[in-house]
Amino acid sequence: MKTKLSFSSYFVIGVMLFALFFGAGNLIFPAQLGQYAGTNLWPAAIGFLITGVGLPFLGILAMGFSGSANLQELASRIHPTYAVIFTSLLYLTIGPFFATPRTGTVAYDIGIAPFVGGSQQVGLLIFTLIFFGITMWLCLNPTKIVDRVGKILSPGIIILLVALLVMVVVNPMGTPQASQDAYTDGAFVKGFLEGYNTMDALASLVFGIIVINAVRALGVTSRREILSATMKSGLVATAFLALIYVGIAYLGATSVESVGLFDTGGPVLSSAASYYFGSFGSVVLAIIIILACLTTSIGLITACGEYFHTIVPRVSYKAFVVFFSLFSFTIANFGLSNIIMYSVPVLMLLYPLAITLMLLTFLSPMFNHVRLVYVAATITAFMVSVIDGLKTFCDTFGMEYFSWMQPVISFYEQYLPLYGQGLGWLLPVLAVILITGVIARIQHLPAAEEVSS
Repeated sequence: MKTKLSFSSYFVIGVMLFALFFGAGNLIFPAQLGQYAGTNLWPAAIGFLITGVGLPFLGILAMGFSGSANLQELASRIHPTYAVIFTSLLYLTIGPFFATPRTGTVAYDIGIAPFVGGSQQVGLLIFTLIFFGITMWLCLNPTKIVDRVGKILSPGIIILLVALLVMVVVNPMGTPQASQDAYTDGAFVKGFLEGYNTMDALASLVFGIIVINAVRALGVTSRREILSATMKSGLVATAFLALIYVGIAYLGATSVESVGLFDTGGPVLSSAASYYFGSFGSVVLAIIIILACLTTSIGLITACGEYFHTIVPRVSYKAFVVFFSLFSFTIANFGLSNIIMYSVPVLMLLYPLAITLMLLTFLSPMFNHVRLVYVAATITAFMVSVIDGLKTFCDTFGMEYFSWMQPVISFYEQYLPLYGQGLGWLLPVLAVILITGVIARIQHLPAAEEVSS
């Protein structure tokens, strides 16, 4: 029985975790950030790294620290019903609502669109029909093909990206241009909020268990050593993510002079591949991105099918797979920019709740895992995040705020520190944890059921 793992073991698990996080969709956000941030690239990139890399690392650690069997069990410290709702919404967000349809549209935008003349909408329809048809078939008929393709793809993507990024550093396409839109005056805050779009912090609460199980499979049983191995593996994965994000953001910033400004990050990468490696580079990038998106799509549909089958056993796994595949196909045909636009309000709602759960997990021993603290802090986060979500929805679609919202928003803007930076929930949550934590210790209140059992 092992108590410690070798560096090579941490590294292998870390690379596996990197592969789980690194869907091809993650390529598009730093590329777009770079294009729009321009001369304000570095503050924007730092903000992006905090939410796009730092939070996923915290999520992995939180799952290791909690000792919970899965996310639903951890969230049940707040309430069993809340746990089902929160976990379901998280799976739907990183699954058929947004992330899975995005795999199809990103594959099309980067891999197919540059070669399609005429109607892109018809091209997207035909491509996504084939793409999600293959996804559904492979989810219904699990084979080792997906694992094998995944093992070849991860190194393939890294090698291609490294080659591309080396070219960008050695021979930039141009110099960063003037920053655009929100990046002009608030590059750090805009970058921070853009990091939400990767959805990796939400996914980390699911992936954390995969890492922990991998560590246990290597013979580590001590909770302290499991946490240590999880942390080291997480550092490997997030270091790779950070390097690639910074490199792609720099590529985006230096590309505008040569290829122009794009609405999304997909064409930035295909244009860069064509610029440096000609049509051959574009074709190789297209093949790798399509296959990478396909393996991500299969993984997400499978995970969602398995989870929802556990909470609704009367509906078979296969029925969920068919439904989620058809749903993803439908959403994908709204186009990449629309999917991103609709996802932002949901992420503004979910992220504070997810981060609050992470904070509570780490601080839990200090207040003896008392449920009152979990409930009070989560309600506090929700009171701010639900308004942020609605506000973002109205702003995104040019709607006027609902009449009851304006006084609440005005109150938050006046009294909540960091509200303008999208972090208005943070200090109130910490204050509530402190106050209720002190009450819990004085009153010797019982621990949440999941912790005490």
